[in-house]
Amino acid sequence: MNRDIEIKFDQKLRYKAIEIIAYWEGRLTTNHLGRLFGIGRQQASKDINFYMSTLAPGNLLYDKFLKGFRPSTGFKPQFTRCDVNEYLQLLNGSDNVLDSFLDTSLIDHSDTDVCIETLQPPQKNITPHILMALINAIRNHRKIALHYVSLNNPKSEQRYLEPHTLVFTGLRWHVRAFCNKNQDFRDFVLTRFRESAMAAGPAEHARETDQYWHHKVRIKLIPDTRLEPAQRKIIAYDYGMHRNALILETRAALVSYLLQHYQLDPNKIEAKPEAQQLMISNLKEVEKWLF
Repeated sequence: MNRDIEIKFDQKLRYKAIEIIAYWEGRLTTNHLGRLFGIGRQQASKDINFYMSTLAPGNLLYDKFLKGFRPSTGFKPQFTRCDVNEYLQLLNGSDNVLDSFLDTSLIDHSDTDVCIETLQPPQKNITPHILMALINAIRNHRKIALHYVSLNNPKSEQRYLEPHTLVFTGLRWHVRAFCNKNQDFRDFVLTRFRESAMAAGPAEHARETDQYWHHKVRIKLIPDTRLEPAQRKIIAYDYGMHRNALILETRAALVSYLLQHYQLDPNKIEAKPEAQQLMISNLKEVEKWLF
């Protein structure tokens, strides 16, 4: 890449997205950039063409069967490291790309007196080629054979999975997939896949058949009733509660993960209400969806 070319900050964001999507998903279209950045097809096309002609000639090729651009065999990233966490961060921050997906070193903080420090979720050891295989299986509705380990079964065991969604729980990534061994939809932690992945034919169970995924659950959180009224008022304000209640709605498959966000363990009550702060008001309705 010609280092003398002046590239604006917002352009760098889009060029970085071009590389990440093309490399990890194997297919880039103008729709990808349009959804991520809220730009029109014409601007997205202009960005891709400038990237291909001037910034990284030969990196991308148009594939008429994919109806999009794919990385060439000689692909050499100019704006990314092709690191697995960059792609996962892009997925997680796709609703707010400017804040969550790009390298903060691109931002000039010299003109502000506001000090900001944030803690990032721990980066996990996810095998790149396995993630690519899962992405391909999800996109093309395929079955895939992988080796998996768990705390209950530390010995590597082959599983035939039909994945439909990558999920970030706030601390770790997993894939939601139909498991041929269990004959049900389960969650599989991405860091626990081992060895290689192999295609195993077309998927037989569509995402629409995952009942836990499509069933919505309503969770009602309230301030811990053991707190003093003045303390409960503080907690209600902290969480923006309406009439001293916070109503959350999520997929049945994600109920336990959502409660973890609020540091709530339905099977445990903190001895000090100041430590727990919140309670599940409709626990009987919610507990049947817990794992």
